[in-house]
Amino acid sequence: MTKSAKEMVVEAIAQIETVSPKEAVEEMASGDVVLLDIREPTEWESYIGGAVQVPRGILESAADPTSPTHRPELNPSGRVIVYCRSGARAALATLTLKTMGYEKVANLGGGINAWKEAGLPVSEHHEDI
Repeated sequence: MTKSAKEMVVEAIAQIETVSPKEAVEEMASGDVVLLDIREPTEWESYIGGAVQVPRGILESAADPTSPTHRPELNPSGRVIVYCRSGARAALATLTLKTMGYEKVANLGGGINAWKEAGLPVSEHHEDI
């Protein structure tokens, strides 16, 4: 049985926690939270300040503590909120992290688009001079 990408996203959303931009801001203010931007580098023209940027294509190796390319900011027992542009890729990535043993992982519902629509600040990348 085959599944469409949309069906996979719907199934992932049913299995993961989703937080709103407001809830993410509240968590960021009250504790140790890693925001994980899984968009491609070409999409990083604006981002949520302080986010760890790991393209979706290398998520598993970056998130695996036994991998030589593990990103130390990603801790399976720590709180991680994943985002992309609209939330679909992040839902899949959140489910992947959950499968990998991340205990407190959530998807930022609506992604950076919802973050911006909520009037929350973003940072801009600037080329090195």
